[in-house]
Amino acid sequence: MSRMGRMSEKQAAKKNIDKLAIVVVTYKRQELLATLFASIEKLTVAPWRVVIVDNEHADRTRDMVEAFGERLDRQWGTTIADATGNESRVVYAPQTDNLGGAGGFSAGVRTAYDLGAEWFWVMDDDVAVEPEGIEKLAKWTDRHDVIQGSRYDYDGGPFYWQYRFIVPLGIPNPIAPAAFGRAGYRVMNTLCFEGGLFRRRIVERIGLPDPRFFIYWDDTMYGYLASKVTNPIVVPDVVLRRTREIGNWDIAGLRQLNSTSDVNRYHIMRNRGYMARYFMTYGDFRPLLFGLGTIATAAKEVIRLVMVDREHVRTGLVQIARGWWDSRKLMRDGDWRPMPPLR
Repeated sequence: MSRMGRMSEKQAAKKNIDKLAIVVVTYKRQELLATLFASIEKLTVAPWRVVIVDNEHADRTRDMVEAFGERLDRQWGTTIADATGNESRVVYAPQTDNLGGAGGFSAGVRTAYDLGAEWFWVMDDDVAVEPEGIEKLAKWTDRHDVIQGSRYDYDGGPFYWQYRFIVPLGIPNPIAPAAFGRAGYRVMNTLCFEGGLFRRRIVERIGLPDPRFFIYWDDTMYGYLASKVTNPIVVPDVVLRRTREIGNWDIAGLRQLNSTSDVNRYHIMRNRGYMARYFMTYGDFRPLLFGLGTIATAAKEVIRLVMVDREHVRTGLVQIARGWWDSRKLMRDGDWRPMPPLR
């Protein structure tokens, strides 16, 4: 009997996800990527594919991925052939340029989609999967098409994620209840590419993640678009843990404001232009309220600079202003079009 057959018998009693592709985007963080690889090897059920999008196109990353693929094939055996005829579980997808997280996830989902994946579990390189992560998510896949699992923070504590988006303002709801209630889940209208799971038919209907964002708001808007065709949910099952420590300001023990970079600050503001265009497309754009949300976003970034990133106050303020200015140009771009559906 083939190794694939033996693997199926061992896992017959465990809940899996049909043709699941784990999509990982990495850039110059090989040590963190190695930690993620080690955690994937400890999964209690095997994914169909693991697609590694390498935005650095580095020889070191390529060698790591090749060795990782060999280990997975020894551990779990080969699997159902994809559209290219390949039966190995790991697929390396190097990019000629750094596409940012947004472009990386767009390329990764495109690769997995073309290979024939039915489900996409997306994540950055600075997380580790929990051993039973796939099993925990699988129990929700019979009734839901978009699922966000919960996460542990770097320190091992629960990570609070703002799962509700106030669309007229274009900002996350900072006071959305954390409890999951009697249903055992909460409906959300956003998404996080740090562990978000979605089905193929969602990609067919709303298209690929928009690479034009480069970084920031891309996953939020993908969740917004998904909420137009289904009811995405966030569940209490912990499926990931963060592996990179980030400086932060603890707000009364209830919320954290994390450190970020000037590149992020620019895109946080600029990409509100793309956000507004999507809201216009779907009839959700309210100019006055959205403007208030933009002011609130800028204020939050100034507070972040003062409380967490003081050494970058001067350059950070410049990037906030520049991003805000560029967002206005995007809102007036007559050539802009939303990402097209794939079917």
